[in-house]
Amino acid sequence: MVGDEILSGRTKDTNSNTIACFLAPFGIALKEIRVVGDEAHHIIEALNALRTTYDYVFTTGGIGPTHDDITADCVAAAFGVKIDVRQDAVDMMLERYKHEDLNEARLRMARIPEGASLIKNPVSFAPGFQIENVFVMAGVPNIMAAMLDDVAPRLPMGEIVISKTIRAPKLREGDIAHRLGQIATQFQALSFGSYPWFSAEGYGVQLVVRGRDKELIAKANEELLAMLAPFNLDLILLD
Repeated sequence: MVGDEILSGRTKDTNSNTIACFLAPFGIALKEIRVVGDEAHHIIEALNALRTTYDYVFTTGGIGPTHDDITADCVAAAFGVKIDVRQDAVDMMLERYKHEDLNEARLRMARIPEGASLIKNPVSFAPGFQIENVFVMAGVPNIMAAMLDDVAPRLPMGEIVISKTIRAPKLREGDIAHRLGQIATQFQALSFGSYPWFSAEGYGVQLVVRGRDKELIAKANEELLAMLAPFNLDLILLD
């Protein structure tokens, strides 16, 4: 995510959740989320670190018409390529704007790094773009979500991550922490999460196990249920 407005608290980040939910059916796990302010060297540094570490990088924000929309320039700098107004990006924008309305500010949204392919924007028609493993999209949530439709065909379908959830009212994390750690060690191919909750109705813990092996998850879930059995709780099982 790029933008001072997120760091200042003026804008809530919903894009990361949307992207995580979008990637799950492809079997692509979201490993890291960064929010970077509108400073070019920080954006370039983050891009170069992330694109060499992970299979894919998704950026949102900073590709609009104003002076602080610098993401496209930073991506070009990170890859060491030129950036300029591209006619195919202008043609997309002409589906919404008249020629005379494409002033200097709006044409900033048609500046695309050399070698990038466009990402369609069916809402405001100013395209995003993909360069190698980096996908650059708008920051406005409904526009970003719509752009993912054009990203989807570019991603390979991997093994889907499966999860099982046990909601245990009136359970405290400290009561099961040691045994939960043992189970996690026993099933190292899986991911275990423990999430306490508190509300006006009471408290409890939600236990989540995730992985790609359905049979292994079922066995781990049995171990979790056996761990919880002595507490005589009214458990809620969720997929």
